[in-house]
Amino acid sequence: MSSVEAVKAFWESNPLWTGESAHEAGSKAFFEEHRSVYIEDGFAGRFDPRFDPPAGSRGHILDLGCGPGFWSTEFSLRGVADNITAVDLTENALYLARQRFQHFGVNAETAQGNAEALQFDDGTFSHVNCQGVIHHTPDTQGCVKEIARVLQPGGTACISVYYTNIVLRNWGVLRGIGKFMHKLGAGMKGRGREGIFAVDDTDEIVRYYDGADNPIGKSYTKKEYIDMLSPYFEVEDIYYHFFPARAFPFKIPKALHRILDKRLPFMIYANLRKK
Repeated sequence: MSSVEAVKAFWESNPLWTGESAHEAGSKAFFEEHRSVYIEDGFAGRFDPRFDPPAGSRGHILDLGCGPGFWSTEFSLRGVADNITAVDLTENALYLARQRFQHFGVNAETAQGNAEALQFDDGTFSHVNCQGVIHHTPDTQGCVKEIARVLQPGGTACISVYYTNIVLRNWGVLRGIGKFMHKLGAGMKGRGREGIFAVDDTDEIVRYYDGADNPIGKSYTKKEYIDMLSPYFEVEDIYYHFFPARAFPFKIPKALHRILDKRLPFMIYANLRKK
């Protein structure tokens, strides 16, 4: 397993959405494009209100693994957060997040930190938002424990990881279709991901999704995920999203995308309350 230092080195060199965007990183157009694609591709065009911090948990929110600041900005502009601290492992992500906050008038603190060993005191936050982060670090279980530690008693969290869906569970049978799609031009743009459909190994597909040189990528079944969360949290809701339609060499109808978002999702989300 790669180290946290290797993970940090990769993401410092490959901040999220760089390599995909048609606009200069840090420009307002860059962030507008990122939001548009995130909503349209990640959630099939509809922001799910289940992502919002619960009404009683909006006092001090930790946006853990904030990347270029999407979630902090959404929560601020939606009026569902009173005080936000955005944390990321990398300096370049925090630089982009601060640029985004400036463009959109968001008031949020930023800090560099490691999800495996957070620098905050016990019970600092009322809610932790952590989307697609802890599957990229060696000690994912340790991150869950840390999230619980920094939450206030009865505090809440929304955490997501890659989901071992039916495609990944059966890739040994389906990989021939994947290679055919690759020949048609299917693939992800940027970070060396153009050949993702030609990858043979399921674990490699998960790692490869964020970049050919990405050190760590993990996926979980529903049972594995709940088992990892349950020592620290009451699981209040499990739901799914994310079918990356932009990987196709052709545009698919929105109605079909919404069906695939529900039936073939690649992310599993959990709304949680600290035990």
